[in-house]
Amino acid sequence: MPEELSLHDPFSQGGLPDENHSHDNRSSQGINVPWRSESPNGDADNNLSSLRPITLLTQAARQLTDGHYAVELPVIQDDELNELSQALIDLAKTLEGRYRELNRIDQITSRINAGLLLDEILDNVYQDFRELIPYNRIGFALIDDDGQTVRARWARSDQPRLKLKRGFSARLAGSSLEKIIDTGAPRILNDLPAYLRQKPESDSTQLIVEEGFQSSLTCPLIASGVPVGFIFFSSIALHTYDQIHVEIFQRIAAQLSVIVEKGRLVSELAAQKNAIERQNKELLRLNDLKNTFVGIAAHDLRSPLSVIQTAASFLLDPLVEMSDAERATILQEVGEQASYMLGLLDELLDVAQIEAGKLELRAEPIEVGAFLIEAVQRHVRIAAQKSIEIVLDSLPPGTAHADRFRLRQVIDNLISNAVKFSP
Repeated sequence: MPEELSLHDPFSQGGLPDENHSHDNRSSQGINVPWRSESPNGDADNNLSSLRPITLLTQAARQLTDGHYAVELPVIQDDELNELSQALIDLAKTLEGRYRELNRIDQITSRINAGLLLDEILDNVYQDFRELIPYNRIGFALIDDDGQTVRARWARSDQPRLKLKRGFSARLAGSSLEKIIDTGAPRILNDLPAYLRQKPESDSTQLIVEEGFQSSLTCPLIASGVPVGFIFFSSIALHTYDQIHVEIFQRIAAQLSVIVEKGRLVSELAAQKNAIERQNKELLRLNDLKNTFVGIAAHDLRSPLSVIQTAASFLLDPLVEMSDAERATILQEVGEQASYMLGLLDELLDVAQIEAGKLELRAEPIEVGAFLIEAVQRHVRIAAQKSIEIVLDSLPPGTAHADRFRLRQVIDNLISNAVKFSP
């Protein structure tokens, strides 16, 4: 078995590991079998000796074309043919490494793509990308719809402090990130503290350094030619990243960008759906409150309407004799009841109170005795129609701190119900 690839397979330098360190039927190997035909016939036998290795080399090349990397070739004593044989063996090793590499990348992107929402996809990236690129932290930022602002959307780290959090934003125009979008090439910063000394105005670098990171790999995400955002790999060690990591990312950049954009769109749709559901729930709540307010108003309007109706009956009855003073008292009472009803209607139409789901109380000192006398007088005539007498016992002097309007609603409802439901 040959040594593991180092120069031909870039994943041997911090890239994809061979999971089980075994080879399938595409594995490459070179079997050193001496090949030499010895014959006294001289040239004819030498021609035959030359022909058979070329046939084997041709067959080996065809095997590679068909995707079978288990190339077995003898050591040929013709220097040029032996060099070609070794080149084919090396090519088989390289192709096998690339095959394993692409197969592993396909497995990783399939797992990442299994996520539906953006956060799920990014969580999968954090879990699976260690097989491709080293990091202690991954951050993700979106470019706003206006194309002018980059906004941090997600971050995960194995370090205790997270200072560059979701919502952090910076202008894209004129920034180093704009250059990354323009070139489409990832950027390596292998000494973040030194970079911060050169660019002390970079707030994002300041926060990342405060989190304890010393190297970063910033990669653009461009889906179907449209810049989507950036993914940031960060390491607590200096000089973590190399060109090999750039090449690895570029191999999957387009596919990852599409996956991330899909997750963003699905997340936005899900957020809109949730917002609509919340609005529907709020509309149902407001409708229930409206019905409650209407029910309260309808009930509370019955009492003053009954008083007005009774007063009107007295005033219109030719058999009822009353003085001008009594007539004025009744008319004054009708006016007061009408004003009270207008107050109830104003509250019913107060949208702010309905949306808040509560009534505002305006407390003031109320002389209890006088307040109850007025309440009894409002219902005396209605009670008299049913031959009912409302009696108010003598009360000691005293005041209450209450909302006059609300307290009247309560007392009027009590007396009105007592009269209404008494036999």
